[in-house]
Amino acid sequence: MPNRFTAVVRGLIALAAATGIVIECVQGNPLVVFSFFTIWSNTAVVVVLGLGAARAWTGRPQPPAVWTGGVLLCITIVGLVFHLVLDNPSSSFNQAADIARLTGARAVANQLLHTVTPLGVALDWLLLTPPGALRPRHAALWLAAPGGYLAFALVRGALLPDGARTRYTYPFIDVTAHGYAGVLVNALVLGLAFYALGLLLVAADCFRPAVAGRRNRISSLGAGGLK
Repeated sequence: MPNRFTAVVRGLIALAAATGIVIECVQGNPLVVFSFFTIWSNTAVVVVLGLGAARAWTGRPQPPAVWTGGVLLCITIVGLVFHLVLDNPSSSFNQAADIARLTGARAVANQLLHTVTPLGVALDWLLLTPPGALRPRHAALWLAAPGGYLAFALVRGALLPDGARTRYTYPFIDVTAHGYAGVLVNALVLGLAFYALGLLLVAADCFRPAVAGRRNRISSLGAGGLK
């Protein structure tokens, strides 16, 4: 049956992600904007949570758990990498000075994409989604997202000329600074962290309790949801 509360919540989360993306595209070059994993992940939030909102509004089954769980993992990685690595002065890959200089619409977009959307997706999973739909095999399948992005980023960087701005979108995959061997090591470390976090989400999904007494959850266990 229709669940208007969940539809509105998911719609607002998707809107936050879409707003951040639009601001970035208006303020910069869309071709460069869409070369960042942050934008890939937020675009996935727009599509999957937007679809979930529409289905909740009309009472249809939610998107498959492997989709929504993958979105949860990717956007969680976006938030963690931003706050713990890029916006952390003690990190060897920090870009805290550049981030601190953001003002106006760019600062708003930065907060929407790296803080508001990850928190919103996590809360949607914790408070509105029945547990028990994630499986260990999903954690391995979700590695396709960062793996595909890494391949894209390295090919893109190899095709752009030396000195091109944002040739490599993140400092830990900058071949100019670290060489391909160094980037591979960084990618393996991040990939293992990605996989470990995926398994942690699966374990948490198995053991976390359902929200008692709520009738505004996304769907029945069989229908999937943000898992």
